[in-house]
Amino acid sequence: MSSLTQTQVFNRTDTVIESWYWAMKSKELKKGQVKPLKFLGRDLAIYRGEDGVVRAVDAYCPHMGAHFAEGKVDGKGIRCFFHGWKFDEAGQLVDIPCRKAPGIHEQIKTHPVTEKYGTIWIYTGETPTHPVHFVPELEHVELDTSFGNTFEKGCHPNVVMVNAIDAHHFNTVHNLPVKLKFEIKPLGANMVQFNNLTHMPKSHWLLRFFSRFYKDALTYSMCYTSGSTGSVTVGPDFLHCHIIFALRPTPEGKAEGLTILLTPKRFGAFGRLVINPVVLFATKLVGNYFAKGDTEVFKSIRFSISRPIKEDESIIRFIQHLEKQKTSLWGFGTHLNPKATTEKANEAEELAEADALTADNRPRERHLRVLQHGEAS
Repeated sequence: MSSLTQTQVFNRTDTVIESWYWAMKSKELKKGQVKPLKFLGRDLAIYRGEDGVVRAVDAYCPHMGAHFAEGKVDGKGIRCFFHGWKFDEAGQLVDIPCRKAPGIHEQIKTHPVTEKYGTIWIYTGETPTHPVHFVPELEHVELDTSFGNTFEKGCHPNVVMVNAIDAHHFNTVHNLPVKLKFEIKPLGANMVQFNNLTHMPKSHWLLRFFSRFYKDALTYSMCYTSGSTGSVTVGPDFLHCHIIFALRPTPEGKAEGLTILLTPKRFGAFGRLVINPVVLFATKLVGNYFAKGDTEVFKSIRFSISRPIKEDESIIRFIQHLEKQKTSLWGFGTHLNPKATTEKANEAEELAEADALTADNRPRERHLRVLQHGEAS
């Protein structure tokens, strides 16, 4: 990356990262149903076979171009409305009604699909290299889930996501009495986590009261997969709220979002019928706050970090992470960015981007000390 303002992946409307993106809620696609889906600039038909499995194919029949969403599900496959050509679950042509046997070889493009959190996800590549986003704290926990709002923001998903780790805007915009400082942890090639390290201040009696509910730092953790799906974990030690914000980019550079609410499954009648619904409702209120918090900014922002300062470190690290992601020739994604493959290349990139943290012309050594030791600028 030549600079923070000339990115190859971050906030690019001609780039699609190869990853899982939300398509729709599982309950919106019944068994034997097929629907059209405009997905990151690509026309798809998505259907649930008679076996209950969801599949996604390119939208148009190779015979004469009819949309498969006008057709019908047939077993595990799909049949075109126009001339009845049937394609099986692998996309292979298996039947032409006017013939005893097809007599020709034809295949339509199929795409990886999975279901998680009551949501259908589609992968923008040939073979998935990583799972659907998960909350690290809940990775091996059985979950109850619910939904918050669907929404649209007037800027790219990367910009929406990076706002959640813009530490100093929490003080200027949201009047948070804590100055957040993040520990940044890569979780494999596709995930990165930002954990707050700051304790609750005790400068006021109310803050001293709330500090009793946090043994260590104030809980605020953001985790991202491929820069478009992220989760936030907040709350006192005895009750964490977990929210996934699943976003997907549009050809116009906007973000379509779905809010997913999570809590560990509690068993027994009281747990299932009382505790979990109450916790998920409370989590929904928290999710609504995050989703609406900076709505006005997202309507008009033209994101460009052209004057970075030390306090922007978390944002810069997020951009660095995205610049290393594999991209896909999918829909409006016409731009491929090769991932760094050597330690030397990575080191050069880190130095160049650390240098960009300065807001003046002091030597590089000074900038690196600022990053490493938090020295005042």
